[in-house]
Amino acid sequence: MRTLLAGWFSFEHMGATAGDLIARDLVGDWLAAVDEPFDVAVAPPFEEGVNWRTIPPGDYDQVVFVCGPFGNGPPIIEFLPRFAHCRLIGVNLSMLQPLGEWNPFDLLVERDSSEGAHPDVTFLARGPRVPVIGVVKAHLQTEYRDRALHAAANDAIEQLLTTRDLASVPIDTRLDTNEAAFHTSTQVESAIARMDAVVTTRLHGMVLALKNGVPALAIDPIAGGAKIARQAATVGWPICFTADAIEGKQLVEALDFCLSDEARTAASECAVDATRAVMDMRDRFIAFVDRAP
Repeated sequence: MRTLLAGWFSFEHMGATAGDLIARDLVGDWLAAVDEPFDVAVAPPFEEGVNWRTIPPGDYDQVVFVCGPFGNGPPIIEFLPRFAHCRLIGVNLSMLQPLGEWNPFDLLVERDSSEGAHPDVTFLARGPRVPVIGVVKAHLQTEYRDRALHAAANDAIEQLLTTRDLASVPIDTRLDTNEAAFHTSTQVESAIARMDAVVTTRLHGMVLALKNGVPALAIDPIAGGAKIARQAATVGWPICFTADAIEGKQLVEALDFCLSDEARTAASECAVDATRAVMDMRDRFIAFVDRAP
């Protein structure tokens, strides 16, 4: 006999969240720790499991329903009768009705109910972390005359982001209108500074990343390169491509480099050298405008 591990990831269009999946994996670890064989009930778009509607119910003697709100309504009223012969365990559930009115569980370790509350089980989960990548794209500007190249650069970024397990964060540097709900330059820079790396077609996407020691994979969307490529060369940053000369394998290798300690050191060194040069520019400016004899 086996245990069936179910949750909102077992039903289509029920809004399964990251928390649901983290809790599912944690409880799966608990079952494995006592050598309890189990299957996970899934529904599209989730895979690597079984369909609770088609599996033989008699193959299971125990059902664990994990995480989320739980009430006496659809689709639960369809699910529970199919496994009525099984012991039923509820873990990390928010019970929607008072337990005195309805509690179908043989064991309930609730997140919250009319009779008690516990910390959410995901506090115990220790999953891996993936890189967080800031994605700073340029709007189509008048100097970007080749719309096809501009689109190619954006397409290359989107394809690149699918090649690695990472979290991408859209960061819009434009502030008269902003697609990422940033309102000030300090908000934009603070977000960029917290990234593990930045992928950008914006000059200041690259500059603000390097300034804060964050490696930047820059793509200049103008054929042959223009201000972004020139700035990268000026500050000595090597990870810059032009939209008419990008190749997927090179971008993947460049992203891997940007996520290395070597790249973070190189970005910080660029920032030091660039800052020193800008201080010289400041001194020239002040000397020119200072009209004191």
